[in-house]
Amino acid sequence: MLVCHCNIVTQKEVEEAIIALLDDDPWQLLVPAKVYHSLKKRGRCCGCFPNVVDTIIRVTEEYHRRSDTGGAEIVTHLDRVRALRGQYGSRMHERRTTGNRAA
Repeated sequence: MLVCHCNIVTQKEVEEAIIALLDDDPWQLLVPAKVYHSLKKRGRCCGCFPNVVDTIIRVTEEYHRRSDTGGAEIVTHLDRVRALRGQYGSRMHERRTTGNRAA
């Protein structure tokens, strides 16, 4: 599935970049700009960033569940991040209401 139409980046490429970054350092803070930098791309319109954040959370959660390090603490932290995203980030998306979102 195509995630970013500006850079022609697929969901699989984003997931592979996240896993590669987590293999380097599983406790680093991952943000869309870091993922795009590892792909040698840059955010142009940045409309894909909310979907990339969701992918980062999902892939990081799965990555840490497979590893042997404190899974309960990680899931609790990611649930808090997800709640904050719902509280602050989903009211407006690209200055459009939820009913008018393209993605």
